Amino acid sequence: MQSNDITFYQRFEADILAGRKTITIRDKSESHFKTGDILRVGRFEDNQYFCTIEVLSVSSITLDELTEQHAKQENMGLEELKEVIRIIYPSERLLYVVTFGLIEGKYASLQ
Repeated sequence: MQSNDITFYQRFEADILAGRKTITIRDKSESHFKTGDILRVGRFEDNQYFCTIEVLSVSSITLDELTEQHAKQENMGLEELKEVIRIIYPSERLLYVVTFGLIEGKYASLQ
């Protein structure tokens, strides 16, 4: 069985598959992704594969630099986004925005 390259919380699966979530914000441990990387995506909770994405770009950002556009790409409000990041990465100052496109998944053929 192939391992997954990146995981997302299960609550984000439908948004990713529907193309409503097109970025992920990660810490330094996941800043190694490069434009053009093809990644197998699994659920964080059970590592179940659910789609394949292509990395379109990776850029560094701080919590204060997050904008409504980032929130829209995450399919949530800006304050909600900041709160989620504070919970997941409570002590991180520098974060990384990974922009991605869906290549293969349950709904990819509808795009």
